[in-house]
Amino acid sequence: MTAGLALGTYRCRAIPKAAARAAAVGAQWIDTAPTYATGQAQTLLAPALTAHPAVRVSTKAGYFTAATGTDAVNDGVLHQGQAAVGHSLAPDYVRRQTGCNREQLGRDRLDLVLLHNPERAHPGDRPALRRAIRDAFAVLEEAAAAGHVAGDGIATWEGLEEEAFTVGELLALAAEAAGGQHHLVAVQLPVSLVMMTPIVQALHGRGPLPAAEDAGLRVMASAPLHGGELPARVDQELADLIRPGLTPAQACILAVASCPGVTNVLLAASGAPHWKEAADAVAHPSLTTAKLREITGVLTSP
Repeated sequence: MTAGLALGTYRCRAIPKAAARAAAVGAQWIDTAPTYATGQAQTLLAPALTAHPAVRVSTKAGYFTAATGTDAVNDGVLHQGQAAVGHSLAPDYVRRQTGCNREQLGRDRLDLVLLHNPERAHPGDRPALRRAIRDAFAVLEEAAAAGHVAGDGIATWEGLEEEAFTVGELLALAAEAAGGQHHLVAVQLPVSLVMMTPIVQALHGRGPLPAAEDAGLRVMASAPLHGGELPARVDQELADLIRPGLTPAQACILAVASCPGVTNVLLAASGAPHWKEAADAVAHPSLTTAKLREITGVLTSP
C-alpha cells in the first residue's frame, strides 16, 4: 500500500491555508510542535482543527522556545540550566507541555504526542537517555489514562540511524513505563532519496522501518523532499526511472510513500497546486521492492 499524505508544519509558511488544503485532498494527519513557526504553529492550527474535527494531530514535547523556558523556570518546572539548553524530557516539563499543547491546539484529547529528538537529552550517556525516555513515557501514560492523549511515540532526526536507541528498546521502555500495556504507537524519522539509510535497510529487512511495521507502529516519514531541495537535484531521467510521467517532486514523494513500513509522508506544502501534485503522486500504485532496489542502487553507485 502506498503511504498517505500528512501535513508537516515545520517549514510550512502559511499554516492555516496549508491545513485546509491538506484536509481537502484527504490528508488524515497534521504534524506540529510547540516550537514551530516561532512558537505560533499550534495556535495557528487550532481553527483548522476545529473546522476539520476528523483530521488527527500529532504534536511533540522536547524542544521549547526561550519564552516557554523562562515561564517553566518561573513556575519551578525547570531550573535555569535546563532552560538554557532549550530541550528537556524532564517529567514535569513533559507534563506541562502536554497540557499546553492541548490548550493551544484546542483539543481536549491529543491523538499523538511524540518525544522530540529524545537523543538530545543525554548525548553519549545511553543509560541516562534510557531512563529519561522511560520517565517521559510514564508521564504520557498518565495523560493517556486521564483521557488526554490517545497515543505516544518519538520524533527523531538521527536517533534511530545513529542507534542512540532502537525501535525494540523504545517498545521495552514504553512497556516498563506503563507496567505492561503501553500507548507507544508511532515513530517519526527522515526518509528521502537523500537520507536513504532507512530505505536501504528496509529493503534488506533491517533497521527501524521493518521493526516498526512488525510492531504495528505508525511510521511518519519526515523531510521527504529534504526541505524542498530534492526536486532540483532529481532530473527528469531519474524521475522517469522511478515512474514514467511523474515530475521530479512526485517521483521523490512516491519513492518514500512506497517504502516498506512507511504509513504517512509529511509534506510542508501550503499551495493548492503542490498538494494536488502530491496527491496525484500517491494515487499511483506503490513501487515494487525491485524498483526501489534499482533506484537506491543508482543513487549509491560511484
